[in-house]
Amino acid sequence: MERMSGMDAAFLALETPTMHLHVGAVMVFDPTAAEVGADMPALHYERLRSVVEERIHLVPPLRRRVVRVPFGLEHPVWVDDPHFELDYHLRRASLPSPGGPAELSAFVADVAGRGLDQESPLWEIHLVEGLESGHVALVPKVHHAMFDGASGFEVLASFLDTGPTARTVAPSPLPWRPGPVPTEAELMASALSSLTRQPERAAGALRRTLGAVRDLAERNRRLREEDDLEPPPGPFRAPRTSLNGAISPHRRFAFTQVPLEEVRRVSRVFGGTVNDTVLAGVAGALRRLLAERGERLDDPLVAMVPMSLRTEDDGGGLGNRVSAMLVSLATAVADPVERLTTIAAGTRLAKDQAGVLSEELIRGWAQLAFPALSTRLARVAGNLRLFDHLPPLFNVVVSNIVGPEFPLWCAGAKLVGLYPIGPIIEGVGLNVTVASYEGTLYVGILGCRELVPEVEHLGGHLADSFGELVKAAVRNGGHWA
Repeated sequence: MERMSGMDAAFLALETPTMHLHVGAVMVFDPTAAEVGADMPALHYERLRSVVEERIHLVPPLRRRVVRVPFGLEHPVWVDDPHFELDYHLRRASLPSPGGPAELSAFVADVAGRGLDQESPLWEIHLVEGLESGHVALVPKVHHAMFDGASGFEVLASFLDTGPTARTVAPSPLPWRPGPVPTEAELMASALSSLTRQPERAAGALRRTLGAVRDLAERNRRLREEDDLEPPPGPFRAPRTSLNGAISPHRRFAFTQVPLEEVRRVSRVFGGTVNDTVLAGVAGALRRLLAERGERLDDPLVAMVPMSLRTEDDGGGLGNRVSAMLVSLATAVADPVERLTTIAAGTRLAKDQAGVLSEELIRGWAQLAFPALSTRLARVAGNLRLFDHLPPLFNVVVSNIVGPEFPLWCAGAKLVGLYPIGPIIEGVGLNVTVASYEGTLYVGILGCRELVPEVEHLGGHLADSFGELVKAAVRNGGHWA
């Protein structure tokens, strides 16, 4: 039995019938990239099952499920699932003809729009056949309570290889035997013992919070009065748009891709980081989309940008090590280069501001939250459609995950596309997540079907927005490779 951290438990407690807090990916493989024998093609279901079965001991959380404390008095615990069945978590599907992007997007949207079974380990892998060109896809889906984006990549790596020949993985030295599931009495006793430390934790969290508020207020004052700069946006300061409101459980998904070297070229010519260029590309795309909807952007849109807090000293731990910053997307600026430089300046300030809100502070409040109260508040907000009336926390989620620069394989098939899937939350109907892999920036766009039904059209706008920046970089001294 292992108690969930406050951050991990928060993702579980805040899930509602409309807000599915899982993450995933669309991994496209070319099974013709290696000869593995005429009797069984690469990445056939049985080969995939064999790989997962042989390596699942490398990721023990995949055989654990959640057990909740009675009355929601304390965070749930992870326990070995005595009824674990691998075949329940490995699913098989086939796309209708012609098996192109539209059919794959519809399948992914359906998978993303359904919650995970919370009575079992919180993950699934869908093997999708029938793609055009003979490709197959894996669509893994895992709850954010288990992994964040960075640790999720580490988990995927356990089932991948650096060549068409699978590496040898030593079996577990001991057979897996699930431990006993704790009784309600044991859970209550553990929870009550933990609750005795809550007053001390609350006092410490409150003390750190008051200090952080003072530091932020003083920092923002200096930015305005001494440096003549606009501080980063705060929560609930984003403009209301048609992208924002109460979300439905249904999703739309689209994907696109951009050569990573082109994005890096833009960053080299105009300054800033790859992430700044990604944000500028998203800003240009949203500016186009909202203009088509007849919405005037007097105030800039605000993006929530997750930040990984993992370091090389973490020892490969899983779970969530994330923070976030709020960044102005400068969508009121018409010129794409000026928009990029404005965003780059804003992200530097936002990173500094996020540093004031330390991980210890965020984790402290998450640890104090009562799951029963968090769940009730989240469901009330969804049932009453409060975010149809409240200002949005922010307008869009934009996440950037750094992936490997070298090719990967699974069960003899080469990975040729890696499109990430991030969650959408109440009040924010759009998530744009990008991941780099082997010289390409892969973009996954997930939208609420009611708020952002035209995600495929948005993907086209995103490609055009990046292209606009690349052309500007070439005109300003950049050179094609």
